[in-house]
Amino acid sequence: MAEFPSKVSTRTSSPAQGAGASVSALRPDLGLVRSRLGALMLLQLVLGLLVWALIADTPYHLYPAYGWVMFVAVFLWLVTIVFFILYLFQLHMKLYMVPWPLVLMIFNISATVLYVTAFIACSAAVDLTSLRGTRPYNQRAAASFFASLVMIAYGVSAFFSYQAWRGVGSNAATSQMAGGHA
Repeated sequence: MAEFPSKVSTRTSSPAQGAGASVSALRPDLGLVRSRLGALMLLQLVLGLLVWALIADTPYHLYPAYGWVMFVAVFLWLVTIVFFILYLFQLHMKLYMVPWPLVLMIFNISATVLYVTAFIACSAAVDLTSLRGTRPYNQRAAASFFASLVMIAYGVSAFFSYQAWRGVGSNAATSQMAGGHA
């Protein structure tokens, strides 16, 4: 039977030390902003903000079509912020069990389809809900224009995320070096 050692060295740490180490590991990947993925996400955020801000400044609650536009614009704007933060702080690499290229592709395709419906609803309701030349008319027309632009941005993102999911134009070595975004 082996004897128990007379000296046992132990190391203790406080919870504050452990928390500091995990916070310092969250460093933003500024290369994301220069990538196609990051640039398109920023474009979607800016254009989406314009869509819902322009509609929110009108009496949209009186018309169901604008309620739908607001729902689509605000919901997708918030989800895009979540994805942007996930990719900016490289949290998608820590959550490796999630198939991020597939998730991003499904999100972008869904966002494109939702923005198609929001754009159609918004642009079809402009003449019906406002007098031509008034401030609400101009805001709703501008929101329709920006909704079409953000719809195109999500469509382009869907195309690139499909390529990333299929692995078109890259191999394992280049995708590892790019950090998951091209």
